[in-house]
Amino acid sequence: MIDFHVGRAPGALRLPGPRVNRRGFAVLCALLLAACGGTAPAPAPMQPGEAILQVRDTTIRANVIPTRNLGEAMAARYGIPRGDDLVMLMVGVRQGEDGRQVSVPARVTASTTDLRGQRGRVELRELVAGDLVDHVGTFRVSPPETLSFVVEVRREGEPPATLRFSHEF
Repeated sequence: MIDFHVGRAPGALRLPGPRVNRRGFAVLCALLLAACGGTAPAPAPMQPGEAILQVRDTTIRANVIPTRNLGEAMAARYGIPRGDDLVMLMVGVRQGEDGRQVSVPARVTASTTDLRGQRGRVELRELVAGDLVDHVGTFRVSPPETLSFVVEVRREGEPPATLRFSHEF
């Protein structure tokens, strides 16, 4: 099993372990915008609520996005409810170079733990945007709140990869 912890502090990604790709939240937004016919913005630095794990030739990218930040048309098109207390977890499993990545079949599970130790499960479903597949799920938050996420990715013939990160709401 590959296990990697991502912190929020700059430089926290320089821990020993797998090579970490520092592309940011904008890349995932660009992929969704491109699938919707929009223009893709230039990649930005890593954003809070984002974690990236490079495992050999596979990139696992997780983002936590307040659903109120999603455009109404995009949210409706992909069946994502919007709300002030709703957050979306989006996980992509890709192979290839940036701009030429393809989705990789995987079983993805996710859970959260708050500072009181209460655990929750994020029910994920596949979301198809053009040729790409992401795993998305929504959950409610009550700010101020800090959640720790555990995202486990299982691919056929590969050891499981576990991505851990935290986000403050």
